[in-house]
Amino acid sequence: MISGRATAVLDTNVLLDLWVFADPGAAWLLDEIASGTLQPLRCAGCDTELLDVLRRSPIAERLAAAGGNADALLQRWSSVATLVDGPLRTAGLQCRDPDDQKFLDLAVTGRATMLISKDRALLALARRARAQGLRIATPAAARLLRLQDHAA
Repeated sequence: MISGRATAVLDTNVLLDLWVFADPGAAWLLDEIASGTLQPLRCAGCDTELLDVLRRSPIAERLAAAGGNADALLQRWSSVATLVDGPLRTAGLQCRDPDDQKFLDLAVTGRATMLISKDRALLALARRARAQGLRIATPAAARLLRLQDHAA
């Protein structure tokens, strides 16, 4: 477990890694969320995207084979992530993929310290986002950043 509370936005693919694919490279996030050292943020737009992806084949089939479903997984996510309600402020950073802009805007509005993603369009903004106090990183890189936070 890593000490020091942080807030983070996890994009849809990271959530899939956690709860659908059980990616061991992202498992540390579940530990931090459970311990309260990482507080994930969510918004209505991100929830809508997650639910849409969870209902698509083959994700829905994989969930069903494990005895789950999209609604139950969204409920689980909702129980651990803080809802940032209302309109999102623009991040001042423009993502080349308009579908990913909501993650940046959520991070800015919710004053997240990290945006954890494997999406190239978001990762390409890491340097500019860092100048605004937001670290955008893959799950593996985010873990290293959290370890550095703890050592500091």
